[in-house]
Amino acid sequence: MRRSVVTRCCRQIVTEPSHPFCGDTLPGSVRALAVIPALGLTLLGGCGGAEKKQPDVGADIAAKSPICVEGSFQRLGSSRLAYAAIVRSRATVSRRPGARPFAGFRKLNVNRVPTIFSIRGALVDAKCKPRSYLVQIPKRPNGVTAWVPARQVNVEKISTRIVVDLSEKRVTLYKNGRKVLSSRAAIGAPATPTPTGRFYVNQRLIPTDKGGPFGPGAVGVSAFSNVLTGWTQGGPIAIHGTNAPWSIGKAVSNGCIRIPNPVLSKLFDQAFSGTPVLIRS
Repeated sequence: MRRSVVTRCCRQIVTEPSHPFCGDTLPGSVRALAVIPALGLTLLGGCGGAEKKQPDVGADIAAKSPICVEGSFQRLGSSRLAYAAIVRSRATVSRRPGARPFAGFRKLNVNRVPTIFSIRGALVDAKCKPRSYLVQIPKRPNGVTAWVPARQVNVEKISTRIVVDLSEKRVTLYKNGRKVLSSRAAIGAPATPTPTGRFYVNQRLIPTDKGGPFGPGAVGVSAFSNVLTGWTQGGPIAIHGTNAPWSIGKAVSNGCIRIPNPVLSKLFDQAFSGTPVLIRS
């Protein structure tokens, strides 16, 4: 797993943590910590490095809908392609386009990594140019969507997708619609189950101790524990490695998804921020 700074937005840059991230706790650790590990993590953010030409979302929409009506809604994304929105400097989201905002986001989130949304569709003008995006945001309740003005975000195309099957205890990675990786996994215990739904990768982390409980890395997901609601940052969920290989294939975690370290390294290298994540029962 490389730690070098890269230029493409959702492949992320290395930054230093200013706030502990939380997780499947170690003996003697503080219970106020949430589901993603806290100590000794290097965080990987979103956009950094050289400027990159933005995808022409309007052209993509026009290719499938040559005639656009002012104010019409166009869905975006498929099983082969997704779109991620990266906050430029500050973004406000509302329940309807143009309505009063109910939440605001800065360029960097509480963990000092770029804020990323998953795009579901766009409100367009007569030339098919997006005016607002319907996005999934990393807040409770799980899977909540909102509208963000198109001018407040940059856009990146994503060709990967992750499926977590809890009944099979299996994680599968797809790229361009083709299965490229599959592994048995440990999932949440009955008392702290892994939440189900449609989410996305919103940040990635590298632990300083790669032999620790999170292995060589953690892929943060925009989901939150439905049980550990009082934990720091709401109890966020991640797919990560482990130093307890015996746990793979069992329901034993606080809600996170553990996979073998060699598999996690491969997943980490391919699942950039914005990657859709389906967690199904």
